[in-house]
Amino acid sequence: MNGESVAHLSMEKWRERLERVLRFSVLVFVLAAAAFLSAVTTIRIAIRGRIVSMPSLVGQSAPDAQRILAAHGLQLRVVDRVYSPLPVNAVVRQSPPPGEEMKVSQDAHVVLSLGQKTVKIPALEGQTMRAARISLLQAGLQFGELTEIYLPGVQPDVVLKQDPLEGTTASSPHVDLLVSSADRQPFYVMPSVVGLEQQEASQTLAAAGLKIAKLNHIGQAGSPKGTIVGQNPPGGERVPADTTVELGVAD
Repeated sequence: MNGESVAHLSMEKWRERLERVLRFSVLVFVLAAAAFLSAVTTIRIAIRGRIVSMPSLVGQSAPDAQRILAAHGLQLRVVDRVYSPLPVNAVVRQSPPPGEEMKVSQDAHVVLSLGQKTVKIPALEGQTMRAARISLLQAGLQFGELTEIYLPGVQPDVVLKQDPLEGTTASSPHVDLLVSSADRQPFYVMPSVVGLEQQEASQTLAAAGLKIAKLNHIGQAGSPKGTIVGQNPPGGERVPADTTVELGVAD
């Protein structure tokens, strides 16, 4: 066999070897890609499996609602109780609503029924808070949201408005009240005394019901001795009656 034939044979063997290597590499790549896609799919399914649809709970008893939620990996949280035609401890309202997607272990907030209540809301307006509390307790009701307001000439701690109104049927054990508050501390507008002489500034502040707490003597060119060159709080600011004023006086 001559040298040319030997060289040709060696080339063929090299090509066959290269093709085997390439085929093996392609096979490895395909298997690796398949494994990667399978892993991604598995992760997506696992993540998706942690999302559940909120079941319908309205009308269910609290124990049944808890079992239904537990089967979905959710938890029950009671946020309020109201009077309703539904049996005692039945779910009246729920949040989130049915069908909404939730993550496993999240809370479902529910309002439970206290059953039917025929009690009428008592008259509370004009009563003191103490008397109103007693009236509510006797009716099996409770204070709801309390809001205070100051009205000149009105005795403090008196019920001004109520919601629900007197005589209506209670749909909730809570009654919201608007209550008068104690007299507020008066406020003043701080007068500006900069540029006035010290005596005149003292008189101006005294007329406004304010007191001087401190005098700081300041050397300031161009300002006559004894005139006010600074004040704290500044003029025009709204201040309570017990505010004391600090003045800077030209020395």
